[in-house]
This record gives sequence, structure tokens and C-alpha cells, in this order.
Amino acid sequence: QVQLVESGGGLVQPGGSLRLSCAASGFTFSRLVMSWYRQAPGKERELVAGFTRAGGSTNYADSVKGRFTISRDNVKNTVYLQMNSLKPEDTAVYYCKAESIVTGNKYWGQGTQVTVSS
Repeated sequence: QVQLVESGGGLVQPGGSLRLSCAASGFTFSRLVMSWYRQAPGKERELVAGFTRAGGSTNYADSVKGRFTISRDNVKNTVYLQMNSLKPEDTAVYYCKAESIVTGNKYWGQGTQVTVSS
């Protein structure tokens, strides 16, 4: 069973930065397709950034391109989301998602709150 634990959320002023981390356990990390989603109050959960199944490429929501960067450390079994130039509209609960390339099963973390406000 894959377990995902997110950390790094918090309150930040507009223009600031945060780095989210998601530590995975219970599965061979290199066989997981990792991504970050977010859900703002009253809105549907949306993809923010993710790796493709091929593994070498990444994709981003248009709203975060050029500001957010997803990366992974296969030694630490961790995926990161570096968020720069944060805006109030980035306020949401951010979720880490893992999809097994072996079984196709999907797993979610518990979420971490990011609030961008002055």
C-alpha cells in the first residue's frame, strides 16, 4: 500500500515562495507516476504539475507555468513542488498523487494547505 505524506504548506505573502514535499513509501518509487493537484474552496480539484508516464517529461497547468517546478528524488522517494511568485489565487489545499505504472492504482496524500495572503 502506497503512503504519501505531504509537508511544506503554510501562509505566505504574495510574491513569496514555498516548497512542498511529498514522501512516498510502500512501493518502488521509480514505478510511480507522481503529480501535484490542488483544490480551492468551492472548486474542483485540478492538476497543477506532474510527470508523464514516460517519466522524462513534465506538464503544468497554464496558470502556474514559469512559476512552479515539479521535481523528484528517487533516492529519497520524494517529489517536490517549488512554488515561486505566489499569488492569492494559488491558495488551495495541495495534494500529492501517485499512480502505479504496474497496477494503475491511484493514491492520494492527505493534503497540505497553502494560503497566499498579505
